Amino acid sequence: MKHMKTKSKTTIRGTCRSFGGVVCVGAVLLIAPSALAQNLFVAGRDSGTIYEFTPGGAQSTFAAGLNQAFGLAFNSAGDLFEADWGSDSIYEFTPGGARSTFASGFAPYGLAFNSGGNLFVSDVNNGNIYECTPGGVQSTFASGLDFPIGLAFNSAGDLFEADHLSGNIYEFTPGGVQSTFASGLSSPVGLAFNNAGDLFVSDYGNGTEGSGAIYEFTPGGAKSTFASGLSEPWGLAFNNAGDLFEAEFLSGTIYEFTSGGVQSTFASGLDHPTGLAFQPVPEPSALGLLAFGMLGLTLLRRHRG
Repeated sequence: MKHMKTKSKTTIRGTCRSFGGVVCVGAVLLIAPSALAQNLFVAGRDSGTIYEFTPGGAQSTFAAGLNQAFGLAFNSAGDLFEADWGSDSIYEFTPGGARSTFASGFAPYGLAFNSGGNLFVSDVNNGNIYECTPGGVQSTFASGLDFPIGLAFNSAGDLFEADHLSGNIYEFTPGGVQSTFASGLSSPVGLAFNNAGDLFVSDYGNGTEGSGAIYEFTPGGAKSTFASGLSEPWGLAFNNAGDLFEAEFLSGTIYEFTSGGVQSTFASGLDHPTGLAFQPVPEPSALGLLAFGMLGLTLLRRHRG
């Protein structure tokens, strides 16, 4: 491993010497963790606010004036979608914060995008999951559920749903075929997949209100307790470093967990936080194109000079 690291450094230095140090900038863009840092967005139910946090924990207000904000989800273009339960609407926000109404007429809680860019919405009032195309055309994907909340897609494109009142986690194929992935939970709410394909579930009550847990399920359905003794855990989201973030509905705290389960406080003093979402980051290929674009521009300027 030491030899590989030395070789890598030598290659980068050689490239920097060959091109006047320009490609070195591209290499930093491609490998520096800071280039892939993500801001965390948090829905505050009672204040009707969406908060934005930098990776270092600096807090700002991204949007306000909402009516009981719940689920959050980003599309691939970087627009943020919010399930506004109090207004029976889904709002779309550009990266700059400009707001528009994407869909209305249902009681949305959970949101999730599939790989095709369609938005899936859990409606707690009628027990349905709706599918909305990027243009806003709405259809019913599943029905007959018992207070559906959390939604998440695995890498195969199957949709998982946290059925809050039945205590079940249901799995749906892209064609809508339903099966039971897990059962016997108290009040499942939030869902999130890690890079290994394990499903993490926030169990709001864990048998007793105010004493919740986060469970981890392997792709085969084997269950283990990842964290316990929480205060009504709600939203879950992984950052690109593999750390899990969890919204404490009752205490107003956002906890961060390493992959090994080490817990720390990321933020506190929020008003019943619910949905969590990390902004998407550019694909490595996009960063590479940016770096080589900078290289070409610099070389062209030097040539003209």
